[in-house]
Amino acid sequence: MSQKKFALALHGGAGTILPSSMTPEKEKAYREALEEALESGWKILESGGSALDAVEASVMSLEDCPLFNAGRGAVFTHEGKNEMDAAIMEGRGLDAGAVAMCTGIKNPVKLARLVMEKTDHVLLAGPGADRFAAEMGMERMPDSYFYDEYRWQQWQSVKESDRMMLDHQSDDRKFGTVGAVALDREGNLAAATSTGGMTNKKYGRIGDSPIIGAGTYANNLTCAISCTGSGEYFIRTNTAFHVHALMQYAGLSLQEACEKVVHEILPSIGGDGGLIGVDAAGNVCLPFNTEGMYRAFRDSDGKVEIAIYSGAHG
Repeated sequence: MSQKKFALALHGGAGTILPSSMTPEKEKAYREALEEALESGWKILESGGSALDAVEASVMSLEDCPLFNAGRGAVFTHEGKNEMDAAIMEGRGLDAGAVAMCTGIKNPVKLARLVMEKTDHVLLAGPGADRFAAEMGMERMPDSYFYDEYRWQQWQSVKESDRMMLDHQSDDRKFGTVGAVALDREGNLAAATSTGGMTNKKYGRIGDSPIIGAGTYANNLTCAISCTGSGEYFIRTNTAFHVHALMQYAGLSLQEACEKVVHEILPSIGGDGGLIGVDAAGNVCLPFNTEGMYRAFRDSDGKVEIAIYSGAHG
């Protein structure tokens, strides 16, 4: 039996995002990019398409935008490369696919979906992920496609040190992961997340985004979650699965579970960031414990929001 209510939410990263550090032009560009990504997924849901297709389309739109630290806008590693991570998961059969440290791939989330659908594995990393991408005929882009002057300068400022920056703000507290969660007309949930990781990251560092249960999770019984923040904390608290567990085993609502994880559990070990969630009834929650989070959502009841700063209409 199909249901009427459906919803889509997305994020473009959380952190120290203040009106004072944003020009009107830049703010407009971010809002337009969020709106475009929302529209990409929404038209799929509205026409009866799957939550899986919707989250993939929204994340691909964000990957194609150089404003966000994913795909085209991926930050530079200590070696001056762009290494990307992504994951996708559907809530009906708990199928999932993920890639880590892949290079030259235009849309890592698409590659993650191919891992889910074309292999018996969940996570492929490094040269193996790149080889699989080649076998699948994935679109590869030259280094120049990923080059962004702003991010290059950001890397230049820290490359001689051991310091890692979480994205392209000078205060290094902006996490540029992108993600989307959706509930479709059939009652299926899906989540997808994609990131370029940390500027100046070394030693093959992998964050929470491609780790199922940490940065990405979907289960039709409860919710779909995509996280953004200091990845190490999200891995240690199993953040995305934690929301699901609080809902399934403790009987908490989506709102209660998300707020407990974001405002109590993560901060208890020093973690900051946020997440987006949608539950099996189509409720949406977008909590964060930083000054801002690029975010947007739309549901079939007619609610639409595109926001950046803290406060309901930031």
